[in-house]
Amino acid sequence: MTTWTSDECAAHWGVQVGTWNSYVSRGQAPAPLPDPGPDGRKVWDAGEVRSWPRPGAGRKRTSGDAEALLTRMHETGAELAALRDRQRELLRAGRAAGCEISAMAAALGISRQTAYAWLKD
Repeated sequence: MTTWTSDECAAHWGVQVGTWNSYVSRGQAPAPLPDPGPDGRKVWDAGEVRSWPRPGAGRKRTSGDAEALLTRMHETGAELAALRDRQRELLRAGRAAGCEISAMAAALGISRQTAYAWLKD
């Protein structure tokens, strides 16, 4: 059986040692083996560490449903960015036409502060 130190376990999971130790203390990672390693430090069964799903934001989410949902989110974000760009164009056109900030902000569904900030850009 191959054993790993906390440094090696953390490196495998791509986290800091402190994060690894936090996962272990919360039961989100395998418990250390009962017998310490040759240097007296805690060690883990490398195979068990490899087989555990990593918790936290960095874990892989590879199901087809999740990938499809993330693709839809990306597309929606791009659509929203295009709409924001259009709002800014309309705001500049309204300013050139002499419209009041309050009226333009209300028509665009944004705050007056946002309208002023966009006109500064």
